[in-house]
Amino acid sequence: MTFTTGDILPTRAFSIDRAMLKAYADASGDQNPIHQDEAFAKSVGLPNVIAHGMLTMALGGTYLAELFGGPGKIRKFGVRFTKPVVVADGEPAKVEFSGTVTSIESGIASIELTARHSEQKVLGMAKAEIVIDEPVEK
Repeated sequence: MTFTTGDILPTRAFSIDRAMLKAYADASGDQNPIHQDEAFAKSVGLPNVIAHGMLTMALGGTYLAELFGGPGKIRKFGVRFTKPVVVADGEPAKVEFSGTVTSIESGIASIELTARHSEQKVLGMAKAEIVIDEPVEK
């Protein structure tokens, strides 16, 4: 696939359910109860349990890797967590990723990534650098 500056990347949706939150908590060691215990999450002012921010970021990385040809193509990737992804019991949360190619220079595409859940941006300052051409050795 060829990309040029200004290209809008296709949208890809991911579902996050409670089983995914449990699996991520176990794999990451992040057992904070706001991610698994609905009563606790509500007691601290959240509407329900929320997805781990790093899980949401990882899904963004998966989106980029699938689109550009693998995780090895991602040179840099950073985000700010701006809004929670609320995961109700029995109703998976949907996070939609898209993006824009903001520049291409020396075989590196700069991407501004967008992540939305319930019509809200959940990641801010989401930027990536993707290798789109292998450098030519001299």
